[in-house]
Amino acid sequence: MRLTGKKVIALVDDQFEDLELWYPVYRVREEGAEVHLVGDKKGHTYIGKYGVPAVSDYSFDEVDSRDYAGILVPGGWAPDKLRRYGKVLQLVREMHEDRKPIGQICHAGWVLVSAKILQGVTVTSTPGIRDDMENAGAIWKDEAVVTDGHIVSARRPPDLPPYGKAFCDALAGQ
Repeated sequence: MRLTGKKVIALVDDQFEDLELWYPVYRVREEGAEVHLVGDKKGHTYIGKYGVPAVSDYSFDEVDSRDYAGILVPGGWAPDKLRRYGKVLQLVREMHEDRKPIGQICHAGWVLVSAKILQGVTVTSTPGIRDDMENAGAIWKDEAVVTDGHIVSARRPPDLPPYGKAFCDALAGQ
């Protein structure tokens, strides 16, 4: 249980990609970390694209990046909503400044684009937002998982196994 004692934020909003939220959450938990689902409202039930629910443990305003070892951003359509919250962008920027692992998959790159942390960073994402990533200054690769320092990125659900491992490795290496 190499991640025992570590806490991780998993951001959530409606229309998250069900597997892209839950697979990394369970993967990190199985390594011993505590994961908190964090949304706009505490105790709110968010519904994924395929109907899987997720109840937030905390609201964005209730968490402090200093209390967490990393953050997971799911894909789906939720990232387009998440990037509109100033507190989400603040959390991502603080994690970036502290070099804490930031996991993003598929459309989750939109949150990192809006947080303005991708200049010169090598990443991957769904090809659908490649232009957005490159226009934000990222170097985009069509690979299952790309790790550049503390930023771990993946393309889509078939990449979840290596993505989960890479994110856990980043947390363990802190």
